[in-house]
Amino acid sequence: MLMAEVVLRPVEDSDLDALFEQMRDPESVRMAAFTAKDPGDRAAFDAHIARIRATPGVTHRVVTVDGQPAGTIASFVIEGDTEVTYWIGREFWGQGVASRALAQLLELVPARPIFARAASDNAGSLKVLHKAGFTAIGTDTGFANARNAEIEETILRLDGSDS
Repeated sequence: MLMAEVVLRPVEDSDLDALFEQMRDPESVRMAAFTAKDPGDRAAFDAHIARIRATPGVTHRVVTVDGQPAGTIASFVIEGDTEVTYWIGREFWGQGVASRALAQLLELVPARPIFARAASDNAGSLKVLHKAGFTAIGTDTGFANARNAEIEETILRLDGSDS
């Protein structure tokens, strides 16, 4: 069996319907935990994407699998630290898509150290981050809209040179 082709490319308007559907899938939302207050609010989703696209210094890409939108991945700077975030549609879980997308993003974004955060019970996302070389450096507690509760998140760091 051939492995699906995973490619990162700039987000296009034609991707937004598929990405919106992925980002409001109830199981995905629960797993991600730290989500929009109302994942079903299309106007808020569109405004959020527009803000991301207009923010200098943000690397925001759609993840495609064999040409079809499978999710998004981005890096951004917050309080002087570069962080990564990603969202992979549930239909693509368990296929190595997130790992391959993250590896590609890390090639695009040379800043190190680079940080990531994941709900501490999101084993799949933590596995992807560990596989990419991130190590857990601590935990924090934050309000997770998707669970309407304070939950623990793991903070991870990837060191390396700016080469």
